[in-house]
Amino acid sequence: MNVPKEIRTYCPRCKTYQVHSVSLYKAGKRRALAKGERHHEREKKGYGGQKYPLQHKFAKTTKKQTLKLKCKVCGYTRHKKGIRLRKLVIA
Repeated sequence: MNVPKEIRTYCPRCKTYQVHSVSLYKAGKRRALAKGERHHEREKKGYGGQKYPLQHKFAKTTKKQTLKLKCKVCGYTRHKKGIRLRKLVIA
């Protein structure tokens, strides 16, 4: 699916419709020292192995792509959850 590089949509900070630049949201790197991450490592340690079931059979063939909208006027960034699609092209 083709998505334009710029979209004119509502900006909550400006409280008007402004031009937004569009990019694809990418999740950041996980922090090794976060509490949940440490807990998971502790659970996996020693005999017994993996505590939670690893997913082997995936039912879905696509992911929901999240768009990152940045206002050209004030610089406010917000996310817009997209639809399921195989390939997203920002053109």
